[in-house]
Amino acid sequence: MIQITDTQKIGVGFAAFGVTFIFLGVILFFDKGLLAIGNILFLAGLAFVVGLERTFRFFFQRHKWKGSGAFFGGILTVLLGWPLIGMCVEVYGFVILFSGFFPVAVNFLRRMPVIGQLLNLPFISGFVDRIGGDSKMNV
Repeated sequence: MIQITDTQKIGVGFAAFGVTFIFLGVILFFDKGLLAIGNILFLAGLAFVVGLERTFRFFFQRHKWKGSGAFFGGILTVLLGWPLIGMCVEVYGFVILFSGFFPVAVNFLRRMPVIGQLLNLPFISGFVDRIGGDSKMNV
């Protein structure tokens, strides 16, 4: 079993609070204060969980410059006071950065009891197949 250090536990807490603040910021009509705090906490949590060096290596790989630029540009735009534009740019960067992880996440979710059944419903399965790859080809 993998040991989780205290620093990683703190990082998970920071990331969870960051996602919560971002969610509340979006729900409360793109409140720039909540979004800014959420972005900072999420990045701090990510750095605590995987470490500073691995975080920098992830964001600053040559083939991920476009996504990293959009993600950090969106965060900067939110901090400068344009939350709606900043979140749109940030989401675009997030999708570019983590697009390689989406098929893994979708295939994991398909194996879960209740969520897997929901993802295989007729209207949802077509959308999920495009995101995560065709489920029939993985069998």
